Amino acid sequence: MTRAFSGRDSTELTVDRLGRDELAVDDVRIHPETLELQARVAEAHGNAQLAENFRRAAELAMVPEDGVMALYDALRPHRSSPDELAALATRLDAVPAPRCAALVREAADVYARCGLLR
Repeated sequence: MTRAFSGRDSTELTVDRLGRDELAVDDVRIHPETLELQARVAEAHGNAQLAENFRRAAELAMVPEDGVMALYDALRPHRSSPDELAALATRLDAVPAPRCAALVREAADVYARCGLLR
Protein backbone atom coordinates (compact mmCIF):
# COMPACT_ATOMS: atom_id res chain seq x y z
CA MET A 1 0.00 0.00 0.00
CA THR A 2 1.27 3.47 -0.81
CA ARG A 3 0.32 6.51 1.18
CA ALA A 4 0.01 10.18 0.47
CA PHE A 5 1.90 12.57 2.69
CA SER A 6 -1.39 13.21 4.53
CA GLY A 7 -1.62 9.52 5.39
CA ARG A 8 -4.47 8.75 2.98
CA ASP A 9 -4.22 5.50 1.10
CA SER A 10 -3.45 6.09 -2.57
CA THR A 11 -6.70 4.36 -3.57
CA GLU A 12 -8.58 7.29 -2.00
CA LEU A 13 -6.95 9.76 -4.40
CA THR A 14 -9.34 10.00 -7.31
CA VAL A 15 -10.10 12.57 -9.97
CA ASP A 16 -13.69 12.69 -8.70
CA ARG A 17 -12.51 13.67 -5.22
CA LEU A 18 -10.19 16.26 -6.71
CA GLY A 19 -13.11 17.67 -8.73
CA ARG A 20 -15.22 17.91 -5.57
CA ASP A 21 -12.34 19.75 -3.85
CA GLU A 22 -12.03 16.95 -1.28
CA LEU A 23 -8.26 16.67 -1.56
CA ALA A 24 -5.62 18.87 0.02
CA VAL A 25 -2.08 19.50 -1.18
CA ASP A 26 -0.70 16.93 1.26
CA ASP A 27 -3.04 14.33 -0.24
CA VAL A 28 -1.20 14.47 -3.55
CA ARG A 29 2.27 14.89 -2.09
CA ILE A 30 4.29 11.68 -2.03
CA HIS A 31 5.17 10.19 1.33
CA PRO A 32 8.84 9.59 2.21
CA GLU A 33 8.07 5.92 2.94
CA THR A 34 6.78 5.47 -0.60
CA LEU A 35 10.00 6.92 -1.97
CA GLU A 36 12.02 4.56 0.25
CA LEU A 37 10.06 1.62 -1.15
CA GLN A 38 10.90 2.81 -4.65
CA ALA A 39 14.56 3.06 -3.61
CA ARG A 40 14.50 -0.58 -2.48
CA VAL A 41 13.00 -1.66 -5.80
CA ALA A 42 15.70 0.24 -7.67
CA GLU A 43 18.41 -1.38 -5.55
CA ALA A 44 16.91 -4.83 -6.08
CA HIS A 45 17.19 -4.22 -9.81
CA GLY A 46 20.82 -3.12 -9.62
CA ASN A 47 20.21 0.61 -9.95
CA ALA A 48 22.00 2.09 -6.94
CA GLN A 49 22.10 5.60 -8.42
CA LEU A 50 18.32 5.71 -8.89
CA ALA A 51 17.90 4.35 -5.34
CA GLU A 52 20.04 7.20 -3.99
CA ASN A 53 17.96 9.72 -5.95
CA PHE A 54 14.76 8.31 -4.41
CA ARG A 55 16.32 8.56 -0.93
CA ARG A 56 17.29 12.18 -1.48
CA ALA A 57 13.73 12.83 -2.69
CA ALA A 58 12.41 11.21 0.50
CA GLU A 59 14.48 13.68 2.52
CA LEU A 60 13.19 16.59 0.45
CA ALA A 61 9.60 15.45 0.94
CA MET A 62 9.98 16.84 4.47
CA VAL A 63 11.12 20.27 3.18
CA PRO A 64 8.51 22.93 2.34
CA GLU A 65 8.12 23.70 -1.36
CA ASP A 66 9.79 27.10 -1.06
CA GLY A 67 12.81 25.41 0.54
CA VAL A 68 13.07 22.94 -2.34
CA MET A 69 12.87 25.78 -4.86
CA ALA A 70 15.55 27.72 -2.95
CA LEU A 71 17.78 24.63 -3.06
CA TYR A 72 17.23 24.30 -6.81
CA ASP A 73 18.06 27.97 -7.34
CA ALA A 74 21.15 27.84 -5.11
CA LEU A 75 22.56 24.92 -7.11
CA ARG A 76 22.35 26.70 -10.45
CA PRO A 77 25.80 27.71 -11.75
CA HIS A 78 27.06 31.13 -10.62
CA ARG A 79 24.16 31.57 -8.15
CA SER A 80 25.90 30.81 -4.86
CA SER A 81 29.16 31.47 -3.09
CA PRO A 82 31.07 28.72 -1.27
CA ASP A 83 29.85 30.11 2.07
CA GLU A 84 26.22 30.13 0.90
CA LEU A 85 26.43 26.49 -0.21
CA ALA A 86 28.10 25.52 3.07
CA ALA A 87 25.28 27.23 4.99
CA LEU A 88 22.69 25.48 2.84
CA ALA A 89 24.30 22.10 3.54
CA THR A 90 24.24 22.85 7.28
CA ARG A 91 20.54 23.72 7.10
CA LEU A 92 19.85 20.48 5.24
CA ASP A 93 21.74 18.51 7.90
CA ALA A 94 19.37 20.01 10.46
CA VAL A 95 16.19 18.89 8.61
CA PRO A 96 17.60 16.10 8.73
CA ALA A 97 18.48 15.64 5.06
CA PRO A 98 22.06 14.31 5.22
CA ARG A 99 22.07 12.87 1.70
CA CYS A 100 20.95 16.21 0.25
CA ALA A 101 23.50 18.04 2.41
CA ALA A 102 26.25 15.75 1.09
CA LEU A 103 25.12 16.44 -2.48
CA VAL A 104 25.31 20.21 -1.89
CA ARG A 105 28.83 19.83 -0.45
CA GLU A 106 29.86 17.72 -3.43
CA ALA A 107 28.37 20.29 -5.82
CA ALA A 108 30.28 23.06 -4.05
CA ASP A 109 33.55 21.18 -4.58
CA VAL A 110 32.80 20.51 -8.25
CA TYR A 111 31.63 24.09 -8.83
CA ALA A 112 34.83 25.41 -7.26
CA ARG A 113 36.98 23.26 -9.59
CA CYS A 114 34.96 24.29 -12.63
CA GLY A 115 34.65 28.00 -11.85
CA LEU A 116 30.88 27.86 -11.36
CA LEU A 117 30.66 29.65 -8.01
CA ARG A 118 29.64 33.26 -7.51
